[in-house]
Amino acid sequence: MNEQEIATKIKELLCSNLGIDADALTDDIPLFSDGIGLDSIDSLEIIAAIDETFGGSMTGVGKEPFYNVKSLAAYVAAHMAN
Repeated sequence: MNEQEIATKIKELLCSNLGIDADALTDDIPLFSDGIGLDSIDSLEIIAAIDETFGGSMTGVGKEPFYNVKSLAAYVAAHMAN
């Protein structure tokens, strides 16, 4: 699975699990603060969904991969995707 395919899957997870409007979710929009506005509880749901979907563990990972969908996809591609 390449990074773009991973990003597409992550966007699907975010929309279905967190109720984010698909039209508002691009690869580059920040997920927290001034972007989509997610919070720390949402990050736990993101971790659980990614762990389940891609078969790894993001527990204990720093905040950098959570900046946007593009950074999450890059992290998954480098550390979790088979």
